[in-house]
Amino acid sequence: MRFLFDDESFSFEALRAAGFANDGGADLGDVLTTARNIPEGDEQAWLREWKKTAQRTHAIADHALAAGHRVSARQALLRASNYYRTAEFYRRDDPADDPEVKLLSALSRETFATAATLMDTPVEAVRIPYQDTTLPGYLFLADDSATPRPTIIFTSGFDSTLEEAYFVVAAAALRRGYNVLAYDGPGQGAALREQHLVFRPDWEAVVTPVVDYALTRPEIAPDRLALLGYSLGGYLAARAAAHEHRLAALLLDDGLYDYHDAHLHLMPPFLREWVATGRDDLADPVLHLLMQGSTKLRWALNNGVWTFGATSVPDYIRRTAAYTLDGVAQLIDCPTLVLDAENDQFFRGQPQRVRAALTCPHTLITLPEAEGAGEHCHMGAMFRFQQVTFDWLDTTLATA
Repeated sequence: MRFLFDDESFSFEALRAAGFANDGGADLGDVLTTARNIPEGDEQAWLREWKKTAQRTHAIADHALAAGHRVSARQALLRASNYYRTAEFYRRDDPADDPEVKLLSALSRETFATAATLMDTPVEAVRIPYQDTTLPGYLFLADDSATPRPTIIFTSGFDSTLEEAYFVVAAAALRRGYNVLAYDGPGQGAALREQHLVFRPDWEAVVTPVVDYALTRPEIAPDRLALLGYSLGGYLAARAAAHEHRLAALLLDDGLYDYHDAHLHLMPPFLREWVATGRDDLADPVLHLLMQGSTKLRWALNNGVWTFGATSVPDYIRRTAAYTLDGVAQLIDCPTLVLDAENDQFFRGQPQRVRAALTCPHTLITLPEAEGAGEHCHMGAMFRFQQVTFDWLDTTLATA
């Protein structure tokens, strides 16, 4: 499904930005007028135009806030946060030291943080103890009554941010009387950009401290905790749930069984062998040649080097080998929803592998292209994704 661009990656990211309009993360006119000024595959123009739109929207928010227009300010701040995140997306040549990455990601966080103070329901910025540091998070509460409520712990993915959680699931959860505890883990958002923490495959080491923190909060019902994994979080959450047994439900959007295998499908056999055997002198130039011809591949591999703390593209690909549910999936014991997108361009076939490995009560639901929900993580069909997710979760928690 193409949206505004023929370039597959630009199309998907524009759809992602626009799809968050459901809960205030975009205005369709902003998306259309921004996209029309971006030539196909031009990553510099992508940054320039989305940054321009973000700054314009940020200025609207500042004027509204200064004039005491709380709702208008909140709406504009939410859009600006999403636009700043989108602007920074392709800046991956040297993201750890790139001033634009630091500026735009900081502005995305800051605008959302200000918007959070203007919400109609309580939103609390939290720090979750993790090893010798803390992880940044938000606790979105359905109300201020301190009544224990069912709560979703949100684990984002390969390039997601903490702030994105509001548009993906938190706003929808609040409407249904759920709380949401979202966090940036290693390799994600501010934990990567500010604390320089990189991904790790044993995600139970991340989720268990998050659950520990959740159980200290009186607003969270301890017997109605659900863990939701989004994109790469579909692996991370499943891996964590195999070892963390205080969960009442697990939701995988989408299911991901073997992250390494998803990379191997992108490479011819000779290149796979070179990467696997450490022939980086041969593999690295071929990989970079392939990257020149594909926006999606160039972005994904560069982002992987950064977020995994790898020294090269082949090193990143080898590191993904540890990200598998082989020998792990059967340890999950809570009811599990595995979502699948009919035309998933990243994880095609992976949800079915997760389903085949599970021994707990589980449900696989494929959302189709005909409903506009066939893209990865059902981008552009957030209401449909949320309806399926919460209908299943309502029933599952009621039965439990």
